[in-house]
Amino acid sequence: MRALIDRLIQYRVVRFALTGGLATAIHIAVAFSFIHLVQDNVLYANVLGFSIAFLFSYFAQTILVFRRSVNISNALRFFMVQFGALMISQGISELFSDWNSYIRVLMVVVILPIITYIIHKMWTYAGSSESTSR
Repeated sequence: MRALIDRLIQYRVVRFALTGGLATAIHIAVAFSFIHLVQDNVLYANVLGFSIAFLFSYFAQTILVFRRSVNISNALRFFMVQFGALMISQGISELFSDWNSYIRVLMVVVILPIITYIIHKMWTYAGSSESTSR
């Protein structure tokens, strides 16, 4: 089993999914904690959750997934992509507001990671060398 896990982690898309899942869990944990412990304000909770998850996600994606160096250029690009994804998810949610809420969440969860992975690969981290080709 360990050999299978080691082999899977060699692939960038697997590392992307794992770190993205962890970032999502961080966002949820921070937002829920804020609502429970500080104030019942979803906007503030999501802003704080997004911010902390963004910091984790940027460093994890940069170092572990795309194997690039941390710098302001890719940090700004990463933020633009992630913030754009946040806006798209809100747009999808509003566009399909008559649909079942669970279906809307599933649409976002399936569509956005694919889009952000492609944009990060083609734009955010383009032009600098990486230590592995996978």
